[in-house]
Amino acid sequence: MALANAFYNTFVKRNSVFVSSIFAGAFAFNVGFDVAVTSFWDRWNQGKQWKDIRSRYIQEGSNS
Repeated sequence: MALANAFYNTFVKRNSVFVSSIFAGAFAFNVGFDVAVTSFWDRWNQGKQWKDIRSRYIQEGSNS
């Protein structure tokens, strides 16, 4: 019960803090999810993406 009271008094008691907490949590989740999915995608498609095969088709320092 003490944990519920601490949560209520910290986050829910004032609407401004509650809404700010929701926005901050959503932003943190969005960043974390984006990093996780991008990391998974890069590992799953390693060797198939442009950043991996670019050196086969473009030579650095050539003007054409």
